[in-house]
Amino acid sequence: MPRSERSPLLLAGLLAAAGAAHFAVPRPFDAIVPRALPGSPRNWTYVSGVAELALAAGVALPRTRRTAALASAALFVGVFPANVKMAWDWRHRPAPLRAAAIGRLPLQAPLVLWARSVAAGAGAARTTEGRA
Repeated sequence: MPRSERSPLLLAGLLAAAGAAHFAVPRPFDAIVPRALPGSPRNWTYVSGVAELALAAGVALPRTRRTAALASAALFVGVFPANVKMAWDWRHRPAPLRAAAIGRLPLQAPLVLWARSVAAGAGAARTTEGRA
């Protein structure tokens, strides 16, 4: 399978794993929900887990891939405040944990670009299919 065909499936796998983790071990996710959000952190953890699972399914399916990949890019931008909160909250933790929390911050940019690339590839595939 060419790399361009694997990329959406790998993104879908990442989203599915992250979404499942929200249900399997919700406490770490609860801890990084910004306090400014209304309601309980657990509800936000579950809502974001459902969103990631739905996006994983959407990215995996060619028919919905473009829209789901663009929505995934938006999700990656939207969860950035939680990563900032985590980095702030972990500023006094041991160096390896602090480094992991800080390391998550710049990781969001490649995730956004990856999702956009998958969306662009899906759009190009649809254009090519329409001409055939």
